[in-house]
Amino acid sequence: MRRFKVIGAIGAAAAAMALAAPAAAQRMSEGYEFLKAVKERDGTKATAALDKPGSTVVNARDIASGESALHLVVQRRDSTWLRFLLGRGANPNLADRNGTTALQLASNLGWSEGVEILVAKGAAVDQTDSAGETPLIAAVHRRDPALVRALLKAGANAERSDNSGRSARDYALLLGAQNPILLELDKAREERKARAAKSYGPGA
Repeated sequence: MRRFKVIGAIGAAAAAMALAAPAAAQRMSEGYEFLKAVKERDGTKATAALDKPGSTVVNARDIASGESALHLVVQRRDSTWLRFLLGRGANPNLADRNGTTALQLASNLGWSEGVEILVAKGAAVDQTDSAGETPLIAAVHRRDPALVRALLKAGANAERSDNSGRSARDYALLLGAQNPILLELDKAREERKARAAKSYGPGA
């Protein structure tokens, strides 16, 4: 009797797997078609996919690269599509297979508008990629004061180290004293100190 129960359980599990496989394949196909529509800037198809009841394709990722739709539109610096996808619930903190988020990618590209849009929608400003690099470190590498300023305003931590043990401040120091990047970092640090003193001082 026990053998028949075991066989029955195995059969039930196999049946469940058989039912789950087509559903998983369908989700993968829907995700592929959605990402294809985003790549081709086909708003009609993309919207139709998003409007399906219970749809989660807005966060679909490419099987090979792990890139989401946000990665695709950031790569082409497309603010219209970026706002559209974020407005439809795209997760700004999804990372590709290299640990690169849309915010990190925007920073790597020096796309300040994209950085500001993503931060406003909840992108984690200190999330690191596989090298431990933050968006702020990427901005320092680019020697981009405006981008550094935008990330600092969003609360980026200039002291967070990458896998080599160096922080954004360390990299800025390598550029020489009084360089514009270091001045931005110092200014932000002094402003934080002033806010802290105001909050906890005698007059608070």
